[in-house]
Amino acid sequence: MKLLLIASLAVMTVACGGETTSTPSTATPVDESAAAPVEHETSAIPAANAEALGVMRDQFAIVEMAPDTSFLSANERAVINKLNQVGVLMSEIYLRQRSEMNPVWREEIAASDIANKDIMLDLFDLHFGPWDTLDHNKPFYGVTPMPEGAAFYPADMTREEFEGWLEAHPEDRDAFTSGYTVIRRDGDGLVAIAYSEHYREWLAPAAALLREAADMTANASLKNFLLLRADAFLNDDYYASEMAWMDLDGPIEAAIGPYEVYTDNLFGYKTAFEAFITVKNPEESAALSKYKDFLRDMEANLPVEERYKNFKRGFESPIAAAYQVHGGGDNVPGVQTIAFNLPNDERVREAKGAKKVILNNVLGAKFDRILNPMAGAVLVDEQAGLLVKKYMTGETLFHELAHSLGPGSITKDGVETSVSAELKELYTQTEEGKADVMGAYNILYMMQRGEMPAAEKDSFLATYFVGLFRAMRFGINEAHGRGAAFQYSYFKEAGAFEWDADEEKFRIDFPALEQAISDLTRDIIIVQGDGDYDKAEAFLETYGKLDANAEHIIASLTYLPVDIQPVYADAL
Repeated sequence: MKLLLIASLAVMTVACGGETTSTPSTATPVDESAAAPVEHETSAIPAANAEALGVMRDQFAIVEMAPDTSFLSANERAVINKLNQVGVLMSEIYLRQRSEMNPVWREEIAASDIANKDIMLDLFDLHFGPWDTLDHNKPFYGVTPMPEGAAFYPADMTREEFEGWLEAHPEDRDAFTSGYTVIRRDGDGLVAIAYSEHYREWLAPAAALLREAADMTANASLKNFLLLRADAFLNDDYYASEMAWMDLDGPIEAAIGPYEVYTDNLFGYKTAFEAFITVKNPEESAALSKYKDFLRDMEANLPVEERYKNFKRGFESPIAAAYQVHGGGDNVPGVQTIAFNLPNDERVREAKGAKKVILNNVLGAKFDRILNPMAGAVLVDEQAGLLVKKYMTGETLFHELAHSLGPGSITKDGVETSVSAELKELYTQTEEGKADVMGAYNILYMMQRGEMPAAEKDSFLATYFVGLFRAMRFGINEAHGRGAAFQYSYFKEAGAFEWDADEEKFRIDFPALEQAISDLTRDIIIVQGDGDYDKAEAFLETYGKLDANAEHIIASLTYLPVDIQPVYADAL
């Protein structure tokens, strides 16, 4: 899982994660050999005027990133430059995972005489398609809505058709629900096509580049991961390379492959290709790494019955404080990732835990440009000055640690399954909110144990509370935004804050908020641990919404960028 930091053209807006500014190429045609592309309507009529396009562009602050890489050897720089090329190929694939018509549409815009062509192309590249990720994927070019299942499924396929097919063809279930297949029509039926086949045009050269990088590096653990990941690109078996990634040791921290399922809003089955090319800061990593030693204690301290706790997962969970130097795929468009917790394979998590990587340069830019100045609009004056950057970092880290805690593999009706399989497309919404509130719960636990200064509790709680508004600007139909919304509504019901009518801002009741964090941690763990789709849906319908005061605050934040657009060098 990954953590994003994220209005509105006039009302609320939305987002999904991403990274750098590498522009997707449009020279490569859609691969029609693997399967017929999903049919989409096209239109030469833009859906947004010049003013609206300008507002969209202004929502992202362009930030030149120049992370310190002076400590790298010439060989290490050469390896990173090779991996950057793989990141570009991940972008090519993800562009088509959002829509296989994207290259065609971009070429159509480029060849047109539209007056706003330049800014439209800029926005197309920023969002990886003609849909505004900050406005519920509303099209700004053409009239085609983005399918819930993106291009992972036929655009006209319904949930009922998919599930009906599996009822009639149970032998297809594993392939159809795999994270590494696309679903296409085959005459009157449906067929699953492996990623390695459907995206071979880009995966084959990506695998070759990984092998070239492996030949160049003197780091044995990096070499092993790159070679195994190259194999996985061509056979769709990612387990061995995920295990190898957990063992990476050295200054280069690279996560490359199909990981997150946020783009699949139909079922949450299909993974998106992305790349994080980063370098580790050993001193900062060491300062954070002590907290992984408390993971087992954190699990034991969760405020639920023992049957909801999960001691089967590994608690190895390395932590890296890193600086991103390049990105690709799902890590590029829209709102930027500030940290990630991978892999998502529950088998790897049970064997080794999961690695948490904090992207310090991205996080720092967001605190300075968005979160800290936002406090004055969200909190009453006497509380607005409490925000501290280290608690943005702390909540980010403990959010990622929380992804490794609580229910994962579960037993339901006597059958071994998982929370994600049972909650389907609702899983990411419950999981991101769970990670937020459980992260806060565990920071308070660290303060109770004396591992963090308890005297700074109010600063932490204020930083955490304002962070909910940053995420709710994503829009509450996006996983992180919906997760923040259900925290906000739950805390409101618990009396954890009040509306100051004079200042038109919120006043936190710190003791009440602390208790509500514990109560919500309990309740969301139970929702997940029961694996009950209907219960999860009812919980989200009850709490995953905003009141007039929250909407007022969000609407008032238009003077702040919603997010940043980092610019990285193509090569070191």
